[in-house]
Amino acid sequence: MIEYLPHVNATLNSLAAVLLVMGYVLIRRQRESAHKKFMVSAFGVSTLFLISYVVYHANAGSRPFPRDDYALAFAIVYYAILVTHVILAALVPFLAGGTIVLGLLDRRRAHRKLARWTFPIWLYVSATGVLVYLMLYWMFLPKAT
Repeated sequence: MIEYLPHVNATLNSLAAVLLVMGYVLIRRQRESAHKKFMVSAFGVSTLFLISYVVYHANAGSRPFPRDDYALAFAIVYYAILVTHVILAALVPFLAGGTIVLGLLDRRRAHRKLARWTFPIWLYVSATGVLVYLMLYWMFLPKAT
C-alpha cells in the first residue's frame, strides 16, 4: 500500500488547492458560511496529506530526481521548485492554523491580514506539491539502463 501514497498525496494536494480557490471565490462573493466550510475542509485535507506524507517517507524514504538522465536545466528547475516548496510548506500549518483560528474567533481584521499571506503561500505549496509529484512520477522517470 505504501507505493500508492505518492498518488494519494498528489490527489490530496490537488483537492486542497481546489478547496482553497473555491473558498477564496466564495469570500469574494461574500458567502461567508460557505467560505468557512471550504477553508476548514482545505485544512482537513491538508492535514490528511501531511499524515500520509509522513507515513510514506517514514517507510519508503525519498525518491531522488534522476539528474544523470536529464539535462542540468531540468534538475535546476526541479530543485528550485522543491526548495521553495519545502521552505514554505514548513510555514503552512502555522499560517493556516492561525488564520483559521482567527476566523473562527471572529477576529475579522486579524484574520484578513494573515489570510493575505496564508492564501498565496498555501496555494503555492499545494500546487508545487502536485508539480513535484508530476516531475518525479510522470515526467522525469529514470531511464532504463
